[in-house]
Amino acid sequence: MTIKTKVPELLAPAGSPESLQAAVQSGAGAVYLGCGSFNARRSAKNFSPEEFEEAVRYCHVRGVKVYLTLNTLVTDRELPAALETARLACRAGTDAILVQDWGLFAALRAALPDQPLHASTQMSLFTSGGAQLAAQAGCTRVVVARELSGAEVAEICQACPVEVETFVHGALCMGYSGQCAMSAVLGGRSGNRGTCAQPCRLPYQVEWESDAAPTGHPLSLKDNCLAPRLQEMAQAGVACLKIEGRMKRPEYVAVVTGIYARLLREGRGPTAEEMADLTAAFSRSGFTDGYWQGKRGPEMFGTRPENAPEPRELFARARNGYDHGEHGENPVDFHLVLRRGAAACLTGRCRRTDGAWSEALAQGAVPEEARNRAVTAEELRERLGKTGGTPFACRDAQVEVDEGLAFPAAALNALRRQVLAQLEEELAAPLPRRELPAPKAEDVANDGAWNQAPGLTCSLFWGSQLTEELLSQSPERVYLPLERLEEFPWQAHLGRTQFWAVVPGVWGNRDEPALRRRLEEARQAGLSGVLIGNLGHLSLVEGLGLPLAGDYGLNLFNSLSLDWARDQGLSSATVSFELRRAQIRDLRKPLAAEAIVYGRLPLQITENCPAGNAGDCRGKKQLCRHGACLKDRTGARFPLLPAFGCRCEIQNSRPLYLADREDWKNLGLRYARLRFTDETPQACAEVFRAYAQGGGEPPELFTRGLFDKGVE
Repeated sequence: MTIKTKVPELLAPAGSPESLQAAVQSGAGAVYLGCGSFNARRSAKNFSPEEFEEAVRYCHVRGVKVYLTLNTLVTDRELPAALETARLACRAGTDAILVQDWGLFAALRAALPDQPLHASTQMSLFTSGGAQLAAQAGCTRVVVARELSGAEVAEICQACPVEVETFVHGALCMGYSGQCAMSAVLGGRSGNRGTCAQPCRLPYQVEWESDAAPTGHPLSLKDNCLAPRLQEMAQAGVACLKIEGRMKRPEYVAVVTGIYARLLREGRGPTAEEMADLTAAFSRSGFTDGYWQGKRGPEMFGTRPENAPEPRELFARARNGYDHGEHGENPVDFHLVLRRGAAACLTGRCRRTDGAWSEALAQGAVPEEARNRAVTAEELRERLGKTGGTPFACRDAQVEVDEGLAFPAAALNALRRQVLAQLEEELAAPLPRRELPAPKAEDVANDGAWNQAPGLTCSLFWGSQLTEELLSQSPERVYLPLERLEEFPWQAHLGRTQFWAVVPGVWGNRDEPALRRRLEEARQAGLSGVLIGNLGHLSLVEGLGLPLAGDYGLNLFNSLSLDWARDQGLSSATVSFELRRAQIRDLRKPLAAEAIVYGRLPLQITENCPAGNAGDCRGKKQLCRHGACLKDRTGARFPLLPAFGCRCEIQNSRPLYLADREDWKNLGLRYARLRFTDETPQACAEVFRAYAQGGGEPPELFTRGLFDKGVE
């Protein structure tokens, strides 16, 4: 069975110049790579500016697109350097830039209006509404979350006006990309800034009530492999299939890219031998396609033995394939004209990666009269097709030749070489693009800065935490989970404070009608506003007429991102808890800013629930309600809280505590949030009192979080 829909682009990783060569020579249609330090794989070799420019030329001559990964959060001080990296890439002709940071995105849209931008998977886009809004903002492609099922991806493809990219092979993160702070909080190495230390691959024990599962790797997913699903993905409307692996060696890139390119070209599934090669190249206890099938469970998990043998023979074959000569695949069309008494004329035509055409023309000697045998059109077409050893492959050769002429093969070969050399120059030359002044962090209005101690807000998790003792201390806002509003007696206390609904951090298209109904009912009951943590929330709350505030899930890391939040209609916004104190203080604040100053910081939102996988809860809920946690090798316990949709939110083992300090009060913040999760009702009231009155004693186990040290 052949694929009847458009064959998706195959996007391969290029963590080094050699990996780039391996990807291109193995059949990639596009590559993604980092230049400098502003990308989500800072530990990869990456490319210097000079190497990057050469990489673009190399790829474009071979018909391969180049995407720059500029997909990390950047500080105000880093913005100029990140913009300069983008300018360099734009001048070099890069086909698109992947972006996570909304402030950087806004700056790029203003400074480089002709440069295509892609919404990175770090933006956590998993609904049609979020994809549509990313397109409206100016993204030409949306990279959706890896956790989506094939049916969900198809829905987004149908609704989204721009291209949709999805991962097809490679490592799976346990937490939703862009929503994982585990490495940052535990070790100061931020996955949102390209330095993830992968603590999810370490051993943990799942505990609940009096029971405990054996120590294992409950956060280590197998690698994704959708090689048997390529036709489904094409029929779903996926425009690009992405192979993960910028940290992998070039031979791995060659093996995986080569197999997927062959499957797409031939419109079939993998053979047993090809699956064996994929497994040998790299796997973790095999592969999984669970998310694409809409399945979750313990069978999706696996590990990589430290002493896993290298597939030397397989990698040697791969090296030989990409390291020796050209495997030209860039289609070129020739048109040869041989007329009596006129110079031979050969034109070549090849499509650029931006869709435009490049053309080249060469003229040669005047054809002579044939003495013995005249040259034929078929013979000339065959000669033109001999493009071996070049980046090109002859797709079509039109020949116009008068009868009775002779034309030497050497003369035709010379014409072909001239045309192909000219095409190489044409394809390597970037088209001019506009460069405009970039917005600067210091130009952002600071009229939202607050010159007094911030007002205290709190978020609650359990209905029992909303008590008279807490409310008597006059919190300015109380944030409650939308999906469980009925568990809180909030309507009995209207007028005493503002009650805001927290929209679930992760949800799906199928959940939107129910969530929308809940919001409408809560608005009619007196709800004060909605706390949103994702771009897709904006379409969910559209038209409700409720004030909106931004949550930490938006990853607002610089002044331009706060300005972007204001432009989306938010009245206030929570800054990233990965910022340190001085960085928060120095932010320009165009709207009321909020920061989390107490509580267990959220480490991950996971599609798979570790407690459910270990305890086989299967929707019974009891494991969610009885103190399930992860225990690491040091004995630290990380509470597992139920999240919307039978998902899980992993909390830090120790609460952030700053009540015994004064410096959190003078950062220009309008609000300071106390994030209550597993605290008792009495503890909630006591902690709030400590922050309100000052001088409280820290608990026995606590952390200063990232408030002092920030992240790499």
